[in-house]
Amino acid sequence: MTLDLRASQRLAVWTLVVGKLVGAWGLTWDIQWHLRIGRDSFWIPPHVMMYAGVTAGFVVAFGVLALETWRARGGRPRPGTLRVAGLVGTRGFHLAAWGVTLVLLAAPIDDVWHRLFGLDITLWSPPHLLGLLGSAVNTIGTLLAATEAYPSWSRERWAALLLSGALLYGGTRVVLEPAWLTAYLHGGVLFHTFALLGALLLPIALVPGTRLLDRRWAPIALVATALAISLAGEQIAQAGFAILQPVSVIGEAIVKDPTSTIAQAATIRTKSRGAITPLWLRLLLPLGAAAMLSLLDVRRRAALAGAAYGVALLALYGWSMRTSPAFAPLVPSAAETALAVVIAAAAGAVGARAGRYVAGHLVGGPEMAPHTPQTFGPPRRSRGGPLSPDSPPGHTRRLTS
Repeated sequence: MTLDLRASQRLAVWTLVVGKLVGAWGLTWDIQWHLRIGRDSFWIPPHVMMYAGVTAGFVVAFGVLALETWRARGGRPRPGTLRVAGLVGTRGFHLAAWGVTLVLLAAPIDDVWHRLFGLDITLWSPPHLLGLLGSAVNTIGTLLAATEAYPSWSRERWAALLLSGALLYGGTRVVLEPAWLTAYLHGGVLFHTFALLGALLLPIALVPGTRLLDRRWAPIALVATALAISLAGEQIAQAGFAILQPVSVIGEAIVKDPTSTIAQAATIRTKSRGAITPLWLRLLLPLGAAAMLSLLDVRRRAALAGAAYGVALLALYGWSMRTSPAFAPLVPSAAETALAVVIAAAAGAVGARAGRYVAGHLVGGPEMAPHTPQTFGPPRRSRGGPLSPDSPPGHTRRLTS
């Protein structure tokens, strides 16, 4: 790869990362806007913020593909690239480009959905899920693009992987938000809906980043970074509300349909008014569960670590929900809780195995290879072996049989 192409890929990786950060902060604000204000038009400031980040990702991802395609004109594409829909590029930038295309496609569908069915605050609508799926694909592409643009010893690669992996976890965590409404409406085993779904989905987001960072403590680092990004987004949202002072239309929507999801969410908020979850507890719950993945080393023991993660999620969030005025009356029986523990353990094991499968394809194989420790920093000298393409000048790589 020539220097100009390598440099353009590295610039593109960081543009993708920054664009996703802006989009994540816009999404945090958008969720709060829907809860507090309602959705008076598509062009609300949180949407503008989200789609500014999305547009940046679209332009840069397809820009890299266009550059690769132009360089491959009249000849064979360089090794490590493939052609999709006439465009040449690496796997990472193809995933990033087509993922962000799904996000943009979801925007007009979402607008039509709201015009047909009115206001809602659930993320579990088809256009919202399509957009979140596209965002996840784009983030996985960003993870892979970082490994393609930087050598394994690069600290810039490590930073890009940490941020991208945290954004993948954070985006998946957002998908679980409607689980609280399910818990409130149904109780019983479904009192633990958040933990049951989280046990299945969150390891799928955490294991690929853990495998690429290749550190036992990576799940904790990824969750901690995601929490920092989320807290920053909340501060941005508060500042935006203070500056714009938008007028709420929630009341009108509740009067029109008292049984709607927006009315039910408002009821939960009213019952929980005055019960503010302290910051230390907000940090403890996800970090405590992630610690199980690190303690049991999900890189080596995916199913066992995933099962422990699921049980930890259920125990920690179940304990926290007991203190909420809205959820305290719905605490399930011992038998229902025991069944939920079994389901959470099974879901965690399946989720971690699925994450391992995704990670295996990111590193080049259908299954994650046996763990080999990796260092971030110059590789050790070999006994006369040739230089790896990733090796810095003046270093050689150890040959292995």
